[in-house]
Amino acid sequence: MPKIKTNRIFFLLIVWVCAQTINAQDERRFETSKQLDIFNAIVKEVEMFYVDSVEVDKMVRQGVDAMLRGLDPYTEYFPEQDVDKLTSIATGEYGGIGAYIRLRNEGVIITEPFEGMPAQLAGLKAGDLILAIDTIDVSKFSSDRVSELLKGAPNSKLTVTVRRPGEKNTRKFDIIRKQVSLNPITYYGVYGNKTGYICQEGFNEKTAQAVKTAFEDLKQNQQINSLILDLRNNGGGILEAAVQIANLFVPKGQEIVSTRGKINQRDRIYRTSLNPVDTIMPIAILINGISASSSEILAGALQDLDRAVLIGERSFGKGLVQTPRELPYDGMVKITISKYFIPSGRCIQQMDYSHRNPDGTVSAIPDSLTSVFYTSKGRPVRDGGGLRPDFEVEEPKMPTMMYYLSQRSPIADLSLFDYVTEWVQAHPTIPPAEEFVYPDEDYESFKTYLKNKKFTYDRQSERVLKSLKEIAGVEGFLDENQALFDEMEAKLTPDLDRDLERYKDQVKQIISEEIVNRYYFQRGEMIEILKNDPVLEKALRVLEDQELYRMTLSAPKGNETPEKTNLAILERK
Repeated sequence: MPKIKTNRIFFLLIVWVCAQTINAQDERRFETSKQLDIFNAIVKEVEMFYVDSVEVDKMVRQGVDAMLRGLDPYTEYFPEQDVDKLTSIATGEYGGIGAYIRLRNEGVIITEPFEGMPAQLAGLKAGDLILAIDTIDVSKFSSDRVSELLKGAPNSKLTVTVRRPGEKNTRKFDIIRKQVSLNPITYYGVYGNKTGYICQEGFNEKTAQAVKTAFEDLKQNQQINSLILDLRNNGGGILEAAVQIANLFVPKGQEIVSTRGKINQRDRIYRTSLNPVDTIMPIAILINGISASSSEILAGALQDLDRAVLIGERSFGKGLVQTPRELPYDGMVKITISKYFIPSGRCIQQMDYSHRNPDGTVSAIPDSLTSVFYTSKGRPVRDGGGLRPDFEVEEPKMPTMMYYLSQRSPIADLSLFDYVTEWVQAHPTIPPAEEFVYPDEDYESFKTYLKNKKFTYDRQSERVLKSLKEIAGVEGFLDENQALFDEMEAKLTPDLDRDLERYKDQVKQIISEEIVNRYYFQRGEMIEILKNDPVLEKALRVLEDQELYRMTLSAPKGNETPEKTNLAILERK
């Protein structure tokens, strides 16, 4: 075929492809415009003709939220009045008094003032019921509304009126707001044979420097020879912070994570840009099912680079990246734009939001469909389903009763919180957090306290049994199995005396944590938590066993897997 004719055919082919692409883009634009016109028309028709009055802004907001929830849980709309929430996530800062608050039946209470922040320095305490802010009566306000009033420009003044438990008269506190900076390092110290420990909370603009400062203090002043980085219950934050922390422990120029999405021009490769602080010291990273996002980037990158061992439970499995985009009227949308891939090339995203079940639910990617990737030394690792730890340590399962006792649970009735408030009022001081022991005799008084408060709690097993009985009745199996159901019901019915004794150690633990927090804040609470922490103990044993640590990060020989190698070494020990 003549060359000119070939070139002409090639040119026509290019023109045809471009035309098809343009047509497809035009069709998408038309469809988008069409659906927006329909939505706009529906809102107008409902606002004009619906039988009752309609709050259009709330209706549209519900529609937007439902639309975004249909994509994934991380794509969110922030109207103008909520944009500061998005900003504080990135910076870890906001103007206010520095305290956690919570709504209960009688109103909004202070649940935890932050150490060194205006609320604590002014004298506000956990349990204080907020009655007024300046001249505004807030006794019937929601916690969100109270939070808005407590926040404000740094150096601005406010007066908070509260009623303290057990007191008839109110108290007034004049407070000057300041820039509240959430410390990303809850606690750090030394354990075992010169092993440093850093508990990290979140990933914001200041996290990497905070980790560096803590690590350098431990290394230079405490002469640690190994490090534990605790990322349990750390839901993540900004991606760049994870890269910067990884940079402390791996050489300059090392790829930590890459992102890939719909728009190729926005794909990025994140590499370390500075000289590291230490590339040799043995590191263990603690993870669990709540460790997500940037936590998984940091832990996964150091696992893929054979720079750290992971200990604990499988992580959450969030392999998606969000970015904020500006909207009209000063709003913003935080939108998922890409997936991230750690150095081995794997993405650890667990839920497949692109394929939903007929009922709208989303399923996790089964282990059987995950693929094998390899670390820098040839250790096999898998994508999907989060990060699998090198040493799995199952954390104790929390019985249902504990969710009703712990004040950090959304379903708690705060009986334990109120008990601790009274206990603290009767004990002006306690020993240092490292030495504190909650007495058994006080536990007996706590049991009496719960009974007098008529504390009740539900159980999942009881509700499931009730549903099962209803189904058995419909299907005609209930009468012949009534005795069996009665026996199961008797065993599954909540028994406060039995359960308070059965779970005594766990209940005493959360009482101790709450008490120590009142005197020594988050730092003291972490010290109390770590006193009986099986995951920390496992990490200390692994780091102190140099052969085990080295073999864990070595390439398996022949058909040997890392798990088999670790087991064999432990058996020899």
